[in-house]
Amino acid sequence: MSLWDWTLEAYARPGVPEACLALQDEHDLNTSFLLWAVWAEGADAAVLAQAANAGKVWDSRVLKPVREVRRTLKSTFPAVDDGAREGLREDVKSVELRAERVLMETFESLTENRRGGVPALAALQAASRAWGIPAPDEALARLASALS
Repeated sequence: MSLWDWTLEAYARPGVPEACLALQDEHDLNTSFLLWAVWAEGADAAVLAQAANAGKVWDSRVLKPVREVRRTLKSTFPAVDDGAREGLREDVKSVELRAERVLMETFESLTENRRGGVPALAALQAASRAWGIPAPDEALARLASALS
């Protein structure tokens, strides 16, 4: 199963969206990177580092700016029609989703035939360290538990 298809299934599980958003918003981690690490079941340290470097650049230059625009458009603007603003917000949301998919396709290309059977929590801990922002184990454990 492709990473994207696996991610869509995983994100539909109870607790996964909330755990991902907490890791993103409270701990500044990239959830695409974390989910990829679980899917890859233990990419080696060199691949984790390569993916983290690519992900950080994409995150700072593409995902965060697009996400900020989407979140900004959640509020009303004087003299701007709410329907038009909401329509634009939905367009930006689609762009954000496409940007996440491009990043995940990049991650997937780094892990061909590299799935190693590492448990989800261990994969998340390694990914968090590779990202350079070790999240609290309990926050990572919430995601690992929701994914199982």
